[in-house]
Amino acid sequence: MPEPLALAAASLAALVAGVINAVAGGGTLVSFPTLVALGVPAVAANATNTVALCPGYLAGSWAQREQLKPQLAHARSVAVAGGLGGLTGSVALVYTPESAFRAAVPFLVLLACAMMLAQEPLRRRIVARRPAAAPENTDAPPSPALVAAVFAGAVYGGFFGAGLGIMLLAMLGLFSDAPIVNLNALKQALSLVINTIAAVFLSVSGHVEWPYVFAMMLAAWAGGLIGGRLVQRIPARTRRMVVVVFGVLVAGRFFWG
Repeated sequence: MPEPLALAAASLAALVAGVINAVAGGGTLVSFPTLVALGVPAVAANATNTVALCPGYLAGSWAQREQLKPQLAHARSVAVAGGLGGLTGSVALVYTPESAFRAAVPFLVLLACAMMLAQEPLRRRIVARRPAAAPENTDAPPSPALVAAVFAGAVYGGFFGAGLGIMLLAMLGLFSDAPIVNLNALKQALSLVINTIAAVFLSVSGHVEWPYVFAMMLAAWAGGLIGGRLVQRIPARTRRMVVVVFGVLVAGRFFWG
């Protein structure tokens, strides 16, 4: 059984991660390395983190439910692709040796940091590609290209997850004409589906540290609610830079630790 101080640290990390995931994505860059620093092996830390953060995705989706409603009619095929991808990625995680996964972690973290840095330029391009006078279409069914892209992103999300929300938002923006606020809500809902399917499989894999999960779940839920309500208020540039700097430090720790 972990020490109370370790459980408290994991809970705080989950709270912060829940806020970050609801606002933009990248919360795993906080919660995953916290678990590793507390002595949890890398594969188990990743599995534990995936299960523990699911309530945060649910809370963030609930907080943005009004923005999600216009897209529900056509979101089923994208959600199915996301669920299948999340399951595929989680199976790959379980069958990846600990040494190989730990060696890959700094590169995965740096990839997530790169996605964080690219988020705003991508957002600007998503908005700029639509004529100002053109109606924004929230009713168009998802294209096969979008379904395939979401599946590929979900495989990554089921395997590691950091930066998944950013990746999904970029994909949705490239293939959809919906307003950015609606895309962010759909991104959050897809993250919930992907992580929930992955979490169900990981829960029976034997890699989950349940004391940490129970300590983190309520905090992740609270963070998701807070982030879902603050999504339009937190300065985006400051938030991204703090997460990126922390992520680079984490990657360096894995490279040299």
